[in-house]
Amino acid sequence: MSRAVSPSGGRPYGLARVCRVWRAARSTVYRRRTLPRAAPPRRPGPTGPMPDAELVDAIRAVLAASPFHGEGHRKVWARLRHGGVRTSRRRVLRLMREHGLLAPSRAGAPRGPRAHDGTIIPGAVDVMWGTDLTTTWTGEGQAAVFVAIDHCSADCVGLHAALRATRFEALEPIRQGVRRCFGGFAKDVARGLAVRHDHGSQYMSDAFQRELRFLGIESSPAFVRAPEGNGCAERFIRTLKENLLWIRSFDTVEELRRALIEFRETYNATWLIERHGFRPPSAIRQDQLSTAALAA
Repeated sequence: MSRAVSPSGGRPYGLARVCRVWRAARSTVYRRRTLPRAAPPRRPGPTGPMPDAELVDAIRAVLAASPFHGEGHRKVWARLRHGGVRTSRRRVLRLMREHGLLAPSRAGAPRGPRAHDGTIIPGAVDVMWGTDLTTTWTGEGQAAVFVAIDHCSADCVGLHAALRATRFEALEPIRQGVRRCFGGFAKDVARGLAVRHDHGSQYMSDAFQRELRFLGIESSPAFVRAPEGNGCAERFIRTLKENLLWIRSFDTVEELRRALIEFRETYNATWLIERHGFRPPSAIRQDQLSTAALAA
């Protein structure tokens, strides 16, 4: 039709005019005119010492051996490097995308202006912790799961489950972290530490705030309706759900507590943190504590 000659003008109608009248996109016409390729496009240059098929098998082996679910191409690439397989991160991304191995993700909703700028990641451990709660179901009913995360190393310093989400239960992961990281539980033993939390009734209660002051901890509430201010705890809860709470069932709260303790040890020892060069949280904490001991 675009090559037909107009009887009044004596010139072809043209593709642009025909598409405008038919309300069709020219890009669609051009795409349908193009012959299908015999093989999918590949990047220029050599393929490398390991063919794509063997690398896909290595990627599947890494995903099967990992104790976590939802690890993306960056951590798969890092685990391949740790295992002696040297390849590019873009190649791992391409192969995981082609074979449906990427972690599922969802696009976030559009947001307005940020309530704050900067970062919530300090330069040293035990400077800021984040705490939050989530829920899961057990044979005894709905249970609350409280977490406490170090913002620098991302290690889990406390993890607790209870049938009731009270202010006293919310303090338990903080108490675990204080005993574990500061060597005891006493007045002002954790001076210099700040705890980031939301505005939930458990965290804004007098009992919670009084215990923080007793331990010498500064209360650091996040901005209202800005969960990214408590993003370290939120991100850990996502990992906890994807790797434990959503894939296992628990008959009792005590069984859930034991599973949480086991998960905490596995997470701290093997979960890879990209901003620390794909190293686990326990290694980051150990390095910083060893450097501080040498400096002292």
